[in-house]
Amino acid sequence: MSYTDLAMTADSFVMPPPSGLRVDMRQTPAGVVGYEALPDHRIKLHAGAPVPGACRLHKFLYTRGDLDILPAGATDVWHEEAPSTSIVVRMAPSLLQRTADEMGLPAERAQLGERHQFRDAQIEHIALALDAERRAGFPNGTLYTDSLGTALAVHLIAGQKIETASVQGLSRLQLRRVTEYIEANLDGDLSLSALADIVGLSASHLKTQFKRSTGLPVHEYVVHRRVDRARGLLLRSAMPASLVALESGFSHQSHMARCMRRVLGVTPGEVRRAG
Repeated sequence: MSYTDLAMTADSFVMPPPSGLRVDMRQTPAGVVGYEALPDHRIKLHAGAPVPGACRLHKFLYTRGDLDILPAGATDVWHEEAPSTSIVVRMAPSLLQRTADEMGLPAERAQLGERHQFRDAQIEHIALALDAERRAGFPNGTLYTDSLGTALAVHLIAGQKIETASVQGLSRLQLRRVTEYIEANLDGDLSLSALADIVGLSASHLKTQFKRSTGLPVHEYVVHRRVDRARGLLLRSAMPASLVALESGFSHQSHMARCMRRVLGVTPGEVRRAG
C-alpha cells in the first residue's frame, strides 16, 4: 500500500467544519507516511504517543504538541517506526488572504513557509478546540468555527497580536445594530461575517472592537444571551427542555445544559424548579 492510500484510509471518517477550515483526525500505521499536494495549507499537531522516525538523513522523535506546517501545493514523505495520531487542520489560502487584507497587511504576509517539529501553544489550543468541536458534532455552530479560524489566521500571519482597530471599540449605533441582529436571530446559526457586514467592518476588526465594547468575545456574548433566553423560557413556560434548547439557539438539550452550568452554575432542571 502506498503512502497515498494510507492517507486516504486515515481521513475517511472526517467531517469538515465551515469557515475555510477542515479538521481531520489522522491515524497512520508504522511505515511510510506522506502528504500529497493539496490546494489548502495544512497544520499538523501530533496528538498521540511519542513516535520515532526519519526523513532523508534526519532522525526525529515526535511527541504530543509537536507541530508541522505544510503550505498549499507542498508534498512531504517520511518514515515512522510506530503508529501515529495527529490532528490536521486544513486552511484555505483565501482565509489567510482575506485576513491579511482585513489587517491592512500586504498580500505576501498571507504566504506560509514550511516548518517542522516546532511548538506554539496558541496554534495547539486552536487545533484542539477545532477537533473537540468536530468530535462533538459542531454544536456551537458557524460563529464558533469562524472565530477559531480567524484567530488561527491572525496568529499565523502576525506571529503576535497586532491591533489595527480603533481603540474605542464599536460606536453605540454599531453595537446596537449587532446586538439587535443577534437577538433577532438567536435561534439561528449566526456567523461572524454576517455580523461584521451589518456594521461595515471586517470579521477580525469586529472581533476586536466587540470585545472592547462588551468585555466578551462575540461567541461568548451569544452563549450568554442564549442561556438568558433559555432561563426565561424555563421559568415562564411549560415548554419541554428539548424545545427550549432549540428555541434558544442550542443544537440540543445537553448542549444547553453544559452552557447553562458554565454561565449560571445551575442545570436547566434546577432553574425550572426554582421558578
